[in-house]
Amino acid sequence: MTTDTSPTGMAATPTPGQTRGDPRRFNLKGWLLWTVAFVSFPIAGIAAQATVGRINDAVSALVGGLVAGAVIGFGQWMAARRLLVDPLAWIAATAAAMGVGLLAGAWVVGYGTSIGELALMGAITGVPLGAVQGFLLRDRVARSWVWAAAMPLLWALGWTVTTAAGIGVDSQFAVFGAFGAITFTALSGALLYRLRAATPAAPSPQHRPPTAAA
Repeated sequence: MTTDTSPTGMAATPTPGQTRGDPRRFNLKGWLLWTVAFVSFPIAGIAAQATVGRINDAVSALVGGLVAGAVIGFGQWMAARRLLVDPLAWIAATAAAMGVGLLAGAWVVGYGTSIGELALMGAITGVPLGAVQGFLLRDRVARSWVWAAAMPLLWALGWTVTTAAGIGVDSQFAVFGAFGAITFTALSGALLYRLRAATPAAPSPQHRPPTAAA
């Protein structure tokens, strides 16, 4: 296939589908970085526990969720900062949503720690998280509502994996541990970059439709 050249003999800018930075291509490096960011989850759990102790009442759930959400939001932004452009918005929204979600989820299950209770708590926590993060992703990925819908399921799965792995969840942590975190980040990262890959590329200047003369 031939490539058009400019009058200077330099190759013309490739079309969006030909560029190496084309958002329509799955970003393997981005997915790996997002998955490695699972380390922010155990750090978030430690930070929340150091701040409020066990998640066994409304205050500890709200504050513990805020602390854990801020740490997780920061870790996610660090892993995908080219996609999550505004760090303050992403971190603050994630913290607030997790605080509200954990407050509601822990209260609904009576602060219980059985596998079913933690899965339900995780699903409830994931509802506001998915909603606010999906809203922030609306201009960055295609069908951001899919992200919002997936978060309750993935958050519930994170707690299920952690509990099934025999982690001492009876300590009433604010967030699931490393096994659940790896599962969550691997799957959510695959979803995030698949949605990004499905995002239509903006037309390059020379291929934009002509505008009507004034």
